[in-house]
This record gives sequence, structure tokens and C-alpha cells, in this order.
Amino acid sequence: MSSRKLVAAIACRNNGSRLYGKPLQNLDVVKQITILDNIISCLKSLQIVDEIVLGISMGSDNLAFQDYAIKNDLAYIFGDEKDVLSRLISCGEKVGATDILRVTSESPFLYFDVVNELWQHHIDAQLDALFMDEIIDGCGFEIISLAALKKSHEKGEDRHRSELCSLYIRENKDDFNIEKVYPPKELIRKDLRLTVDNPEDLVVCRAVYQHFKDFAPKIPLLEVVQYLDNNSNLKDLIFPFAEAGYATMNK
Repeated sequence: MSSRKLVAAIACRNNGSRLYGKPLQNLDVVKQITILDNIISCLKSLQIVDEIVLGISMGSDNLAFQDYAIKNDLAYIFGDEKDVLSRLISCGEKVGATDILRVTSESPFLYFDVVNELWQHHIDAQLDALFMDEIIDGCGFEIISLAALKKSHEKGEDRHRSELCSLYIRENKDDFNIEKVYPPKELIRKDLRLTVDNPEDLVVCRAVYQHFKDFAPKIPLLEVVQYLDNNSNLKDLIFPFAEAGYATMNK
């Protein structure tokens, strides 16, 4: 495994018409622990992750992420706002990655339980890409070789270079060695979401964090589902946004 370098690349920007500055919103208001804080802490706890790089969108609105990277001793790059794929590639090139672990900057609760074993499987099976699909919106991840990302950028269109960074690979699966894996059935819940795109999402993620903060940064997802099922007021807040979120997933 020494010849492979898995780097977590996180595309960051502060724009957002529904909720501004999503990654830097607080999960814990009192202790000022942000969404990005919990993501970074969780990634740092995974020994297979060699490095974490922030792929920051250009623009003065996003300089806070440069400050964040410096404060937390993280590598970072600046790149085109719309060409998210190029930012992920630049993240990998910055630190000599062979493979990218892709997580999103506004989703605080990663399904961390299986990342280690799936990284080993990605290597053993010589995959170009491994997708954790059908999981609760915001909790999944993708492991993609840097070479496959570069091929996607070269051969794809603008829509493939957007935040749908793996779309070219998914649409041209015969050109890549890919595998889709799925979580336990308890985590396949199209009525739930744990990503922050709206104020209502933030209310729910804050409530989840407060309830499970003793486990942070590794919040146990199976228990989160039980908690939400027992608190219908929280489920009702996010349900109206669930369908739209899943519409762009797992293509």
C-alpha cells in the first residue's frame, strides 16, 4: 500500500442562495464547532487518509477557507468555481495523490465505518472508482483514482466538471473499472438527509450533533437514524427537501 496515496479532497465555497457559508456554519454554537471541523476531525481519525486538501473556489468570499486551512495545518489550492472537477484534480496533484477520497464540505456525518476496508478493496480489485451509493444523502463517499478524474476532465463536458464530479465515470462505466457498494438497509432512507443546504437542514444536523456529541467526530449513523425516527418533528423539517437531493445522486 506504500505506493498508493489516498488524499481526502474537499471542494469549498461560501456561496449559497438558501444558506450562506454552509461548511463554516456551527454544529455546536457554544463551542463553535463547525460542519467542516467535524468532517476534518473524522477524516484525520482515519489512518488510511494520508492528507487532506481543501479545493477552494476563487473569490474574496472564500478567503475564510484559506484562513481555515492555515489554522488547521491543511494543504489547499484555489481554482475555478464551476469546474469543481479541476479543483479535485489540483488537490491531488498538490500533494502527490494517486487516489482521491471525495466527501462534500457541507455534510458533517460521514459513513466512516467502512472506509478502511473499501480502500483496501479499491486497491486489491485495481478499481478506477468505488462509489458508496444509495446511502442517506450526505453520508456517502467516493474513492476515485487521480488518473480517472483526469480522464473525466479531458473527455467530459462542462456538466461533468461541475459538482457532479463522477458523472462522466458513471455514464461511461465500460471505460472504467468501477464498483458500486451499498450500506446496510437501515441507512437506505430516501426520507432522510444529513447534508446542509437549507436552514432546516442545519437545525436537524445541530440537533443530531448535540445528541451524539460525546461520539464526535465519529457520529454513529445507525443510531442517528433511530434518533430521527423517534423525533418526527426533525424528520418533518427535512422531508420536503429529500426528493430533490436524491434526484442528482447515484447517476
